Amino acid sequence: MKRRSFLQGTVAAAAVSGIGSSRLLHALDAGLTELNSVSVVLQPSPSRRERVAAEMLTEEIMKRCGVEWNIGTEGAVKIYLGTRATWHSLGDKVSSVAAQAGKLPPESYAIASGSGWIAVCGSDERGLIFGTGKLLRLCRLDRRSVSANLKTLNLTSSPHYAVRGHQLGYRPKTNAYDAWTVEMWDQYIRELAIFGTNTVELLPPISDDLPDSPHFPIPPQKMMIEMSRICDKYGLDVSVWYPAMAKDYGDPKTVESEISDWAAVLHDLPRVDAVFVPGGDPGHTEPKYMMALLEKEKANLRKTHPQLQMWMSPQSFNAAWMEEFYQIVKDPHTLTWLDGIVYGPQNRSSIDDLRKSLPARLPIRFYPDITHSIQSQYSINNWDIAFAITEGREIINPRPLAEAAILRSELRHTVGFVSYSEGCNDDVNKFLWSLLAWDPVTSISTALRDFGRFIIGASDGSAYAQGLLDLEQNWIGPLAANELVDVTMSKFFSIERTASPFVLENWRWQQAMFRACCDAYVRQRLLHESGELARAQGILGRIEDFGFATVPWGIGNKPAQEPANGIDPQNLIDEAQEILRKCAVTQVAPALRTRIAELGYALLQSIHQQLAVERFQGEAVDRGAPLDTIDHPVTDGPYFQKQLSNISRIEVQETKIDALRTLLNRTDPGPGGFYDELGNITNRPHLVIEDADSDFDFRRSPHVGTSYPDHYGANAPMAWKHWAESLYEAPLKMRYTGLDPDVEYSLVVVISGDSRGVKTRLVANDDIEIHPLQLRPWPPEPQTFAVPRAATANGDLLLTWTRESGLGGNGRGCQLAEVMLKPVVKKGA
Repeated sequence: MKRRSFLQGTVAAAAVSGIGSSRLLHALDAGLTELNSVSVVLQPSPSRRERVAAEMLTEEIMKRCGVEWNIGTEGAVKIYLGTRATWHSLGDKVSSVAAQAGKLPPESYAIASGSGWIAVCGSDERGLIFGTGKLLRLCRLDRRSVSANLKTLNLTSSPHYAVRGHQLGYRPKTNAYDAWTVEMWDQYIRELAIFGTNTVELLPPISDDLPDSPHFPIPPQKMMIEMSRICDKYGLDVSVWYPAMAKDYGDPKTVESEISDWAAVLHDLPRVDAVFVPGGDPGHTEPKYMMALLEKEKANLRKTHPQLQMWMSPQSFNAAWMEEFYQIVKDPHTLTWLDGIVYGPQNRSSIDDLRKSLPARLPIRFYPDITHSIQSQYSINNWDIAFAITEGREIINPRPLAEAAILRSELRHTVGFVSYSEGCNDDVNKFLWSLLAWDPVTSISTALRDFGRFIIGASDGSAYAQGLLDLEQNWIGPLAANELVDVTMSKFFSIERTASPFVLENWRWQQAMFRACCDAYVRQRLLHESGELARAQGILGRIEDFGFATVPWGIGNKPAQEPANGIDPQNLIDEAQEILRKCAVTQVAPALRTRIAELGYALLQSIHQQLAVERFQGEAVDRGAPLDTIDHPVTDGPYFQKQLSNISRIEVQETKIDALRTLLNRTDPGPGGFYDELGNITNRPHLVIEDADSDFDFRRSPHVGTSYPDHYGANAPMAWKHWAESLYEAPLKMRYTGLDPDVEYSLVVVISGDSRGVKTRLVANDDIEIHPLQLRPWPPEPQTFAVPRAATANGDLLLTWTRESGLGGNGRGCQLAEVMLKPVVKKGA
């Protein structure tokens, strides 16, 4: 038969059956086999999870394609599902597949295909679930059409890391999870399993959170039981993050009460494989008391969950507690009951040092923060302040390149990971971690296309995957100069114009579109507000014109207090203020702003994401509510307005003009001086940045810090709202060269940040103390220090800030916002 005649007949038949002819032609040209008539074959007496695998396969095909696959023996193509233990009962046609799976380790699978059949054989039941998920991801999923390249359906695969999990907390603090129903949790956990996740970490009803949420569909304890049941349904391990929050674990009565309470919480859970207790945040218990508690907790909890493991982390420990912790874990008795150590945020030791300090037989599980953009374990380095104060700490945050780099660097010391998550804003990061922990050499683009094609569909999945990479690039470098932000938004709008209703209603598409629109909107606002501020400053700058100086009006007269040009400087102030007032209320890009609001409502309805506090009943602004801050000012406009209002009240013209000059020249260090805005990567030439390669958690090198929401408002310039920051005992350094040894210098410093209770010390050239350990002024304000002539005698100056040593917590303390090195001008000189 001629190929053209064959295709014409096939396409005609497809039209009758409702299959799009263009998709079928694509399938034929791409070497794909049509899989619309399929039956799923199980052994005669399938286990519960074998049947779950079959249901997962058929339900996902119906959900994503509208194609009905049945469980039975009818169908043009048969898909055989089973484990190697029971494979013999599936018949001779596929008997050889068991040999492919015969030597595979746990959780592995073999996929094979032949004439009219496809087979998925798991090394065990969990391997079957993962293999079935891989088959789904290898299929081309279109509306009313399923196809696959059978050449790709011959493989074996095993996970590289043993633990691949995510924390899913049903609590008010999260930005969506607290509103999810049992059915939504089932779907999400299923999708995680499809991509190789084998562990889900739950949270107890009692933690550092409110006791209730207006979004809870059922009480927390009941949902915890349901989520445990769902995990067991798919054969996934259940870990429970359980903070030790009582005040005194040295009190036997407290310990007895806690043992009873923990047992009551976990008693009715169908499955609990591990308990993870953080050393802090929340909780704060000395290691000797904490470890004694955990040993007793494990023994008691094993009465109802006999295989339960106990893990803990030295999170937030200070130096003394870390030493005590290391001594305890090296005790042979500890190794008889402690199953492993978790490495996560707020750990004084690096993961390298932790591994070297622990007994070799004690495994480490990684606990990476994949959810927060700032003030976190893996903050976005050098994030533009405009993004930080508008999009905030828990914005939708696909970071494929950064997350992959962290995983490939840090996970090698561990048995795997369970991520730290506060909601679905980090959804893409979760799936990327699961994929790369299964196979770390998978390319990022391949992993994202795998995710996109399954989640969004074959037609738009690849473009969506590229869009996720583009969103990460939106956050690189100064926002004002990043024209790619607008290109990214245009690409998303191009996809949207032809996207199907399935895509438009898909919450993951809505999330990506929301981020693209937010990024572009913030950039347009930044450009507009910067332009208007510059216009206002230009008007105020007229005070430097002829006629405003304080000069005598006649020979022998005293300098007049009013300008000789007769122009009232208040007129300049009024005009500048009017520009800034209009700028504050002008809505830039109103159509784009409306689209952002529409997507916010869409996400509330589709996935219950609470992107606002009052309107959507989110818990707090800093918990993923960027709709409340997306219009926050992104320049010094409000600061100027407030300063100009104060200056307007000055009655003496001469004093008023001097105040205007001071405002306009706030960052001018004078002739021969130097100014650094440490949080601005384009204006900090003297900051010393060393050993930054692969320093993902900034233990060795400084990074840009900021806080959200903006607590300073109009009371501080933007320069004080971001800062250079070092962690723990790492110093923060600035180096000056070519100074005039004959000039005396002073130093004007603004220390800002969120660690006002931590003292800092400043030393010049390693041995000249500028000031001892001291608290910063609060609210932040400039401090002036004399620089000894000896410090600059050779023309070079090294300034080193350190914080108090040995502290625990988040490690922050050295938070330098502005530094001016100014020549001292002697009076009368």
